[in-house]
Amino acid sequence: MGEQIIVNSERSDLGQVRIADEVVGIIAGLAAGEVEGVHSMSGGFSGGIYDMLGRKNFTKGVKVEVGQVEVAVDLAIILEYGYRVPEVATQVQENVKKTIEGMTGLEVVEINVHVHGIHFPQSEDKKKEEPRVK
Repeated sequence: MGEQIIVNSERSDLGQVRIADEVVGIIAGLAAGEVEGVHSMSGGFSGGIYDMLGRKNFTKGVKVEVGQVEVAVDLAIILEYGYRVPEVATQVQENVKKTIEGMTGLEVVEINVHVHGIHFPQSEDKKKEEPRVK
């Protein structure tokens, strides 16, 4: 990972507290994943590279724009089949806002949820299929 960007800086009598934008992205991704109905984050190409290398990318599907006191978040998610999209998206927005504000003190001004797909559970028949070739 490249250069660490300082996104929030708060001065106190004891010194300075700095929060990197990647930290805010990790918080947002984990908070979104906690919501029932969210199967996973959609990371596109860069997420696929992390998966191939066997590394966990906690900012997969998350884009944050962080200022000194405010943050805007874009989330790309894949939902579980059977859940209502508007309800899950609203719950994601609420949980991400609450978690970021509670952990960082930054004000969340915008959370955009982009649904990139629906995950369908595999049926038992497909799991037991014999391979086509030997």
